Amino acid sequence: MTRRFLFVLGSARTEGNTELLARRAAEQLPSDVEQQWIRLADHPLPDFVDIRHDGPVRAPMNENVQQLLDATLAATDIVIASPVYWYSLSGLTKRYLDYWSDWLRVPGADFKATLADRTLWGVSVLAEEEEAVADPVIGSLNNSAAYMKMRFGGVLLGNGSARGDVLKDSRALSRAKTFFAQEPALARFPHEPGN
Repeated sequence: MTRRFLFVLGSARTEGNTELLARRAAEQLPSDVEQQWIRLADHPLPDFVDIRHDGPVRAPMNENVQQLLDATLAATDIVIASPVYWYSLSGLTKRYLDYWSDWLRVPGADFKATLADRTLWGVSVLAEEEEAVADPVIGSLNNSAAYMKMRFGGVLLGNGSARGDVLKDSRALSRAKTFFAQEPALARFPHEPGN
């Protein structure tokens, strides 16, 4: 199966630090790996409404929702590129992940079965020197992957605030060179045996 990487850009800023770091990591992928880049700010999703317990799911399927669903299902590897905003994922990214709840119930999509054994990765840049500030981002992505029975490749972290700052973070740029070459493990919730 051809590997297809979907890069989901969750920053409100074009060519921000997180995107720059993700692109540095993506440069290292083999040439036969397909890449699709989607900027969530350019594909706004309607407010998420949880209708799981209100009868049959009738999630709004506008063009942006359908495009993101199709791209997610087609990917072997999904890269969530979200800066740390207020110690968590960006609002755009969180909304995209909220839609996974609806997509679990879209007839014929087999969303959970399709994503099982595929890989979820993260790329994030934070303004703090202490990387533990990004723990909520890492936990959210790991737990999402665990619920979906996906593999989790971890989160590539960088440091920066002003546009382009991450390009001065030599440690992050060095890690970007081998980030996608590492072998991801089946994601587990923190309380599961094996962690």
